[in-house]
Amino acid sequence: MDHISHSGRVAGAIGHYLEENLGDLLERLSTWVTIPSIAADPDRSADVVRSAHWLAGEMRDAGMETTIFETGESCAVYGELIVDPEAPTVFVYSHHDVRHAKPEEWSETEPFTPVIRDGRLYGRGASDAKGQVLAHVWGLRAHRETCSERCGHLNVKMLIEGEEEIGSPNLAALLQEQAERFACDVVVFSDTIQWKADAPAPVTSMRGTLTATLTVFGPERDLHSGVASGVTVNPALTLSQVLAGFHDADGRVAVPGFYDDVEPLTQERAHEFAALPFDPQTWVERTETREIAGEIGYTLKERLWARPSIEVISLVAGDPAGFQRSVIPREATASLSIRTAPGQRIATVADQLRAYVAQAMPREAQYTFTVDEDIAQEPYVSPGGPVMDALERALTLGHGIPVQGRMGNAGGGPADLLTKTLGVPIYFLGTGLPEDHWHSSDESIDIGMLLQGAASIAHLWRELGSMPAELRAHREAAVAPVEVVSSEPEDSASVA
Repeated sequence: MDHISHSGRVAGAIGHYLEENLGDLLERLSTWVTIPSIAADPDRSADVVRSAHWLAGEMRDAGMETTIFETGESCAVYGELIVDPEAPTVFVYSHHDVRHAKPEEWSETEPFTPVIRDGRLYGRGASDAKGQVLAHVWGLRAHRETCSERCGHLNVKMLIEGEEEIGSPNLAALLQEQAERFACDVVVFSDTIQWKADAPAPVTSMRGTLTATLTVFGPERDLHSGVASGVTVNPALTLSQVLAGFHDADGRVAVPGFYDDVEPLTQERAHEFAALPFDPQTWVERTETREIAGEIGYTLKERLWARPSIEVISLVAGDPAGFQRSVIPREATASLSIRTAPGQRIATVADQLRAYVAQAMPREAQYTFTVDEDIAQEPYVSPGGPVMDALERALTLGHGIPVQGRMGNAGGGPADLLTKTLGVPIYFLGTGLPEDHWHSSDESIDIGMLLQGAASIAHLWRELGSMPAELRAHREAAVAPVEVVSSEPEDSASVA
């Protein structure tokens, strides 16, 4: 490729190496994006396998030994570079499966036809998470090409699964079966975003995630509204009433006991959030959210990372498409996404939701309520200490800008599962941005962020390779509780 314009700033030997190889990196990412590795679509299972084999080839090209594990109908790719069995070992987690795309909603390109435009590479998976995975592969390349033997004294293992977008149903079994092979000193979780391209900040927490499906039943079949209007259960109306009761007028979740276990914001965490640059109007423009809403009394950052939430992500009843038939639908279904905050436990929240629905549902209505506890993921908070300090130094070097504050990840992932199974702490390092349109139309990755992310990863390997004693001592580290304070009002205003 010819010169590619981008806004990233990368310096030093690592930056020079990545800039020199940017065309190759983008060509490879573009090739990978053409593979529609949609794990949720049974018709795409062969493509998920193709994606895994393609990635295994990239890992081998970077010097890793690779193994492909079958996980249900999908595949996970494992690679390792062992320079010294006695050296510190880092384990990288991410995924290569992608979300379904609606081509009719894409305007920049077809979902699996990558294009580069205005400093971005467009295509499904370009950011979530194929771009992040290749940032690790090329970060490892840059580390090996620019480091002396001494600073390269670090073992790297990578597990890139193919089922994350469907809840990682086979990940726990794989981690247990391969626990000895996956042994490490620390996990770097790479499926997160950054705050802003010009304001790097480490992600230090991840909310938990739980999904549920509520279906309300009415007549035995769709019924002409003129025959029974006003005298039978309308499942669409009943479902809407139950859903509306999930929140009160102040934006709080109204499920009894829902906030009982949520950990209060600490003084330290409040200061970390406040240090992140924030402008309400800029946030609305970047995320295309039109306005800021949510729980009154908490800042936007707190709502995103330290408070739980309940969202309706799909709602189906009657004739949502095609010709109207003027009928009372026989059933109505809603899918829910619940994000849990530190302190909450999935099992407790699931019971609270079941109790609420049972109480809120009218006596005459029949319903089913399924809570997917098997694929739920608990929240996680990274410990402080030398590894976190090393991560901040790596971000500063990789982005060429001092870090500003610390953030959280509003979404979820199997961080808690990884730390419990492997017995080591988790740290987060992603290359995405809120404007990358994950799971939506016109997904893309900022080429500057891709470069800076790869550079940050290479610098992190240097940092960790120089601190074997600290890494091993850090395995059991935990963040000590500190003084609790009330919320800061700096970004709580609503924007029209």
